[in-house]
Amino acid sequence: MKTIDELQNEIIEEFELIDDWMDRYALIIDMGNELPALDEQHKTADNLIDGCQSRVWLHAEMRDGLLHLEADSDALIVKGIVAMLVRVLGDHTPKEILDCDLHFIQAIGLQEHLSPTRSNGLVAMVKRIRTIALQNS
Repeated sequence: MKTIDELQNEIIEEFELIDDWMDRYALIIDMGNELPALDEQHKTADNLIDGCQSRVWLHAEMRDGLLHLEADSDALIVKGIVAMLVRVLGDHTPKEILDCDLHFIQAIGLQEHLSPTRSNGLVAMVKRIRTIALQNS
């Protein structure tokens, strides 16, 4: 299994191939479209992330000592963002999630190309994942 840093570096490399931000947004949307569908039973108020302008659901469960993450959103770009977080942080131990530095967000220039509300949503998503990791550590 790849480390969190290896997964972050993969995403950074994918974005380095694209200069134009409209094309980068298209890549983010594609990543969201590749996210497996979240079972309707997990689209509950408890799984909704506060602080996101659009609706984002995050379902997490421990499987063999690893935190398995599933997510969905009703907004295309946001779904792509949460898909990247699931790809990087999913199926790692809570300690790995809590100890990691999520440098890929800065490295691909994502935060500076998001609206303030989407940027707040990104922070809320990361915070929720870290909170769940902390509860399971």
